[in-house]
Amino acid sequence: MTAVICGIAMLVLLFADQITKAWAEAVQIHQGNYFLGMVRLYYTENTGMAFSMFDDNPAAMTVITVLTVVMIAGIAALFFTVFKRNKPAQAALAVIEAGAIGNLIDRLCLTNASGEAYVRDFIDVSPLRFGVCNLADFYITFAAVALIFIILFIGPDAVFPLKKKWREEAAEKEKLRAKKNG
Repeated sequence: MTAVICGIAMLVLLFADQITKAWAEAVQIHQGNYFLGMVRLYYTENTGMAFSMFDDNPAAMTVITVLTVVMIAGIAALFFTVFKRNKPAQAALAVIEAGAIGNLIDRLCLTNASGEAYVRDFIDVSPLRFGVCNLADFYITFAAVALIFIILFIGPDAVFPLKKKWREEAAEKEKLRAKKNG
């Protein structure tokens, strides 16, 4: 059941990403002032990756696009194998997947007048030293941070389980492994 819920959530987030990008592109939004001095809406077409890296290197972007496809497949594999019993990790992976697929759709379907593939960005957080991004970028960033936190602290399989119950479960599993192996 978790896979179905995560799949639906991923599709909803993917739709939200694509619809907001389409809206920003359609209105070519260029808001002048930053809200609270931190964020404004400013549409741009990013032919590179994060922070426009490799925007002048189509060969590098082709490699990055291929690696993105591999990463999307890898995330799906992790969802159904390594994290198959870890619901919080599966949720974080679904959010990362939505972001990765959202940006991949742009890169595969959109080209500018020069024939370069691009991703639609419209959330300018330059005062925070992040540049211009989109919802997919936020999905990837925040879910990756959450996934690291989950791997480190949440559940009995965590590196450093926070709850006493999880630590006890982890110790019991380790005793069973030691008995089985030794």
